Amino acid sequence: MNYQVVNQLNETQISQLVELYKNEFWSKNRTYQGVVKMLAASDIIIALINQEKELIGFCRILTDFVYRGVLYDVIIKSNYRTMGFGAKLLNEVINHPQLKEVENIALFCLPEMIPFYQNWGFTDVVKLELMYRYQ
Repeated sequence: MNYQVVNQLNETQISQLVELYKNEFWSKNRTYQGVVKMLAASDIIIALINQEKELIGFCRILTDFVYRGVLYDVIIKSNYRTMGFGAKLLNEVINHPQLKEVENIALFCLPEMIPFYQNWGFTDVVKLELMYRYQ
């Protein structure tokens, strides 16, 4: 299947991203306005679109471009899962020219996704504790 990599979304694709978010437990309460604000504040956006320009995959990275980066919101449209698009998205992240020299890239994932991310050198062996402060 043909696809294209883009680094910004048009209004229709933003709406499609909001719909993707509504189907996931970790993002189901996101709104169009919040997603627009989030996209504007993200350092790098990587999205996959099909021939009809419909969004099929997305992720974003916050980074200082030297020492640290955090990969967020890796998501593939449900009817495109198990077709290798998650791997294509991660390949784009790992080979992104602005991220190649970043010392450390972190991500959050469910335990069952750890083997998937290990294929790109991510590890769950970390000597730090993750802490949260909720609003």
